[in-house]
Amino acid sequence: MTAAYPKPIIGMTGGIGSGKTRMAREFGRLGCLVINSDELAHEALNQPSVRAQLAQWWGDSILDKSTAQVDRAAVGRIVFSNPAQMARLTAVLHPQVAKLRKKIMATAALDSNIPAVVWDSPLLIESGLHTQCNAIIFVKASIQTRVNRLKKERGWDAGELARRELMQMSLDKKEKMAHYYIDNDGDVAVGVNQVRSILTWVLRDFSAKD
Repeated sequence: MTAAYPKPIIGMTGGIGSGKTRMAREFGRLGCLVINSDELAHEALNQPSVRAQLAQWWGDSILDKSTAQVDRAAVGRIVFSNPAQMARLTAVLHPQVAKLRKKIMATAALDSNIPAVVWDSPLLIESGLHTQCNAIIFVKASIQTRVNRLKKERGWDAGELARRELMQMSLDKKEKMAHYYIDNDGDVAVGVNQVRSILTWVLRDFSAKD
């Protein structure tokens, strides 16, 4: 996308388990188009060319025996313990995800009912996507809150969270790059109210630039 895109682009960042996707859904309830990079990556993983490349690298053990689709958990065990393998996967996936995102964005640009586009991307800043955003939101939650959520939702412990976050930019750096903040440490209603306020401010500032 370029600076000429007709709607504000809002990027979501924050720690794993902070609730970025939950808050992104609230923007969706307000009419925004939410593009989830994990969902696009899942779609890209199972494109024939990508699936064949991964199987060539890592063997058929990364394919689900019943569906022949890529087993994301098996891939995760490989890449989250090996930065070099993560880099290989990223180099294959990111161009495919970018194509899917571009197609969705082009359609959204023509829809007058969509006030803004929200990018829910775990690697928003690491991938450089933040440079295309009109606003960056950092979703805040304490380490204990995040561990509790991830243990309940994914079965992770604190060690697994720490291991995965080592593959990402530090939260301090991400927080300093944000324009807005959402407190998602407890009462969801608090975060929801902040979403409404932030969208109002973003739309106001974007209109003022026209």
